[in-house]
Amino acid sequence: MVKNLGIGTGRRKTAVARVYLRDGTGKIVVNGRDLAVHFSQGEHAMIVRQPLVVTASEDKFDVLINVYGGGANGQAGACRHGIARALCQVDQGNTVSLRNNGFLTRDSRMVERKKYGQRGARRRFQFSKR
Repeated sequence: MVKNLGIGTGRRKTAVARVYLRDGTGKIVVNGRDLAVHFSQGEHAMIVRQPLVVTASEDKFDVLINVYGGGANGQAGACRHGIARALCQVDQGNTVSLRNNGFLTRDSRMVERKKYGQRGARRRFQFSKR
C-alpha cells in the first residue's frame, strides 16, 4: 500500500486540484498523465514545479495530482497551491519560504460576472445622444 505523506487542496479561478505527496524520485503525474503531457506549455509546468524548487525537494517526492475545472492557467495555479499546502503538511519548516514566495496565498481573482442588459461585465452599449 502506498502512503501519502501530505495531502493538499489547491484552488485558482474555477480550477480545483487535489495533491498527494508520496516518497519517490520527483515524478509528477497530473490526471494520470505525465506533467509535460498535461501541461504542454513549459511555462505552466514550471509554475507547477515552483514550490518543490523553493523547498529543494524536487527529487524527494512523487506528486499525484487530480485537477478539474478552469483552463490551463488556472489548473497550473491550483496545482502550485495544492503542492505548497501538501509540503507544509510534510514539514512545517517549509511554511516560511512558501509563504514569502506567495505560494500559500489563495489567488482570489475571479472572472467578473456578466451584467444583464449589457455586452459584458464592464462593457456598455454605445451611448447615442441623438
